[in-house]
Amino acid sequence: MLDFLLHLEQLLPMLFEQYGLWIYAILFVIILGETGSVFLFFLPGDSLLIATGALCSTTELIHLHYMGILLMTAGTIGYLINYYTGKALGLKFFTKHSRWFKPEYVKKTTNYFEKHGGKTILMARFIPFVRSFAPFAAGSGYMKYGSFMFYNILSAWIWISVLLGLGYGMGNLVSAIFSFFE
Repeated sequence: MLDFLLHLEQLLPMLFEQYGLWIYAILFVIILGETGSVFLFFLPGDSLLIATGALCSTTELIHLHYMGILLMTAGTIGYLINYYTGKALGLKFFTKHSRWFKPEYVKKTTNYFEKHGGKTILMARFIPFVRSFAPFAAGSGYMKYGSFMFYNILSAWIWISVLLGLGYGMGNLVSAIFSFFE
């Protein structure tokens, strides 16, 4: 099962063939899971988005713009879930009796997100491991909700647009090359 999840982008055409338009729901759940949980950091977000863009370029049944809106929504909701998880559970990790997490770390995290929270949320979308932890840290570091949501929506839009667009362009390029040699 883990191998299946780690190489999902390679199985995307087969999944589309088997499940048809349910691929929209499958991809929504995967992006939501990766961005919404610190425990699902291993899911293939970036490569899956590129492969999805390429798949959109090869079939008329999967519409690039609908897929983009759906996955931006999944990424935004995922970060929001992760933010509130950090807000609710983050301090429980910072106890006086913890070996690794100390109360002064909360203050440092809060100060960090006051200064650099927006940049962190934007850049974290493009760094696979960090992508799953940044919104949790923002929530536990008490990043202001309005600021978080602005950067959450902006970063989801940029992340999805860039990677889907890259995949779509590469898919069209490959199709053009193959049609040239036919």
